[in-house]
Amino acid sequence: MKCEDARQNIVLLTYGELPDEETGALELHLEGCEACTGELKSLLSLHDALGEHPVLEPTPNLLAQARMRLDAELDQIPPHGMWTRLQSNFYAWLGHLQSAPALATLLLGIGFLGGNFLNRYEVAHLPKPPAPVVVTDTANGKIADITSITAKPNSETVEVSYERVTPESVEGSLDDPEIRQLLMMGAKAAANNGVRTDSVSLLANECKVGHECVSGSGSIRNALMASLRNDKNPNVRLAALEGLQPYVAADERVRDAVLQALMHDANANVRTQAINLLQPVDSDSSVRQAMRTVSTTDENPYIRNTSMQVLEGASGIQ
Repeated sequence: MKCEDARQNIVLLTYGELPDEETGALELHLEGCEACTGELKSLLSLHDALGEHPVLEPTPNLLAQARMRLDAELDQIPPHGMWTRLQSNFYAWLGHLQSAPALATLLLGIGFLGGNFLNRYEVAHLPKPPAPVVVTDTANGKIADITSITAKPNSETVEVSYERVTPESVEGSLDDPEIRQLLMMGAKAAANNGVRTDSVSLLANECKVGHECVSGSGSIRNALMASLRNDKNPNVRLAALEGLQPYVAADERVRDAVLQALMHDANANVRTQAINLLQPVDSDSSVRQAMRTVSTTDENPYIRNTSMQVLEGASGIQ
């Protein structure tokens, strides 16, 4: 893998978007390339620094309103037909008449009279507005946007068109693929911290009891690793660690995600939990190296002492 491709994949890896099949090649490249390794560390440091500042996320209703207003505005744009092109050519031709003011005045007068006649003709032939619809049910969801208001001539009757944001729910077993998919969506995209925490906790429990928590694209295990790397809420990251615990020894990708949390997570509780998860695999050289680094550089004295105790009690340390 070339350094240019590796740096593009490093950005994807930082945000949890790198496909599984690309991860192995990137890791092999990083082992032999100090420049790309430094690039990864710089991005992780920047990511951690940005993570210290809360990000205000728009509410679902605000997003829905914005999308519907954009659709409404786009629908009101008339198509660029023959008449539009003729108008553009006409105004361009008028620009050449600056040297002939008398002819330009005559043409403008003709255009004014023609436009006035055309406007009167269109107003006279406008279709009558439809009879207003009386809406009595306003309980089926919140009103998201008022799309149009039409007043009937010579009457106090008004037609108001609007769109709703209707909440829906589904109930089912945790083994149901649809329920699992919704939980993974909640873990990744929910604006509410509590919803993300609940989603990750339920997914973590599925992994702890061994319910189809296999590795692979779109799996629960991958969703937990993405939450551990990217979620801004420490409670969500702690819940993700709990679900990944059974796979630290057997799955190298899980171990790397936990090591990343140990080295770079801003929350001391998350780093402490990462030490507890890695302690059974302390004979791994990468784990020992991470423990040595944390034991001397971590700002938290408890974490430094705990890492040192793990190193002193580890088997196979030279």
